[in-house]
Amino acid sequence: MPSYQHFRLPDVGEGLTEADIVTWQVAVGDTVAVNQTLCEIETAKSVVELPSPFAGVVHELLAPEGATVEVGAPIISIDVDPGGTAPAGAAPAAEEAGTGEGSGSVLVGYGTRPGAVTRRPRKQPGEARDASTTTSAPPSPAPTPAPPTPAAPASPAVAAAPSQRARVLAKPPVRKLAKDLGVDLAAVAGTGPGGIITREDVQRFRDIAEPAPLATYAGDEEPWLAGGTVSADGRQTRVPAKAVRKRTAEAMVASAFTAPHVTVFHTVDVTRSMRLVERLKSDREFADVRVTPLLVTMKALITAVRRNPEINAAWDDERKEIVYKHYINLGIAAATPRGLVVPNIKDAHRMSLHELAVALADLTATARAGKSQPADMADGTITITNVGVFGIDTGTPILNPGESAILAFGAIRQQPWVHRGKVKARWVTQLALSVDHRLVDGGLASKVLADVARVLEDPAQALVWG
Repeated sequence: MPSYQHFRLPDVGEGLTEADIVTWQVAVGDTVAVNQTLCEIETAKSVVELPSPFAGVVHELLAPEGATVEVGAPIISIDVDPGGTAPAGAAPAAEEAGTGEGSGSVLVGYGTRPGAVTRRPRKQPGEARDASTTTSAPPSPAPTPAPPTPAAPASPAVAAAPSQRARVLAKPPVRKLAKDLGVDLAAVAGTGPGGIITREDVQRFRDIAEPAPLATYAGDEEPWLAGGTVSADGRQTRVPAKAVRKRTAEAMVASAFTAPHVTVFHTVDVTRSMRLVERLKSDREFADVRVTPLLVTMKALITAVRRNPEINAAWDDERKEIVYKHYINLGIAAATPRGLVVPNIKDAHRMSLHELAVALADLTATARAGKSQPADMADGTITITNVGVFGIDTGTPILNPGESAILAFGAIRQQPWVHRGKVKARWVTQLALSVDHRLVDGGLASKVLADVARVLEDPAQALVWG
């Protein structure tokens, strides 16, 4: 007799309230083991893999891909006794991971709060998933086939239609445009890569039948438009804000309009730092890591914070207190396909330059892969945003919530510079430090930025300051 266990969406972060189901890694009828990945969910900050707390056979997927699910809502049902080995007379169970009911395994950190599932409109490029992956009941036994009866042969046109439609390649915005214009994609010849039908193909086909100039735009086929709704005239696409982008927007608005920002700037000759970078690239001790000017800037900021620990703090608005932190969790702003995330290097003040380089490489690779965990982005104390990689000189960065300072590190360029009384070509960059003016005044901000600049001008100064 089957015994079903319901697995509820856990709170994988601090105060998570909901998440989006990105991809199911299992289907109805699959056999799963404990700790096998069931699905990927997109939280406010990252994509997280959810492991199974049960071993058994997948009975039902309770939330489809693209759904927004509240913490505590059941997302999958697993038959933990598919062979029917439960004691005779036992009633089928419907137990839930993390609820304290039943005897199912429970993984650490999985929440228990009940919730609900809400559907979000979502379209995926390519063919639809097999209906068997989302059915809500176990497969029924196949009926005994009836004796064949004579039937008229299918029309060639009708018989060919399914195969023709199966070969249609078009992205969701293009399919929506074709539907709005009344164009049958099966009749359109695709000119895109691999025969994919583009917006121009649809418009060209429509114009032949009914000439009507429609506006086109170079970004129509970009992946960030997937899942969007195209306007009737094809000039706009509305795309729902996903979890990372939505939460980033909320956090930045809260930060900008809660903490009074003040920004100080400094233009710095970093020629000696550039020489140090080149020297470290050829050093055997650094052969296993990538050495960049950002690495030296990280060390410079850590040195400046240790000399001015008052800046390593946060404002507690509820209690009207300043929280001084005796550790440095150095955040590095990272642009990812899902939006801006700021994972941090824990206890960066305890690390050597080589250890910082290793930690930076790991942090960057994880963030770009979209695998940064909520814990990776929690409890940051101060942040660097490297706008220089985009060729930008500087900016006025917005504070990461819960921190009192953020350093913008600009592009490094060769410029004419007065050095020892002579105009020479030197490597120059611009720094900008934004602070929370509720607890950091202009004097403290200026001292911190001046110390960062001093180390970048002469990296040996860090040895003097210790």
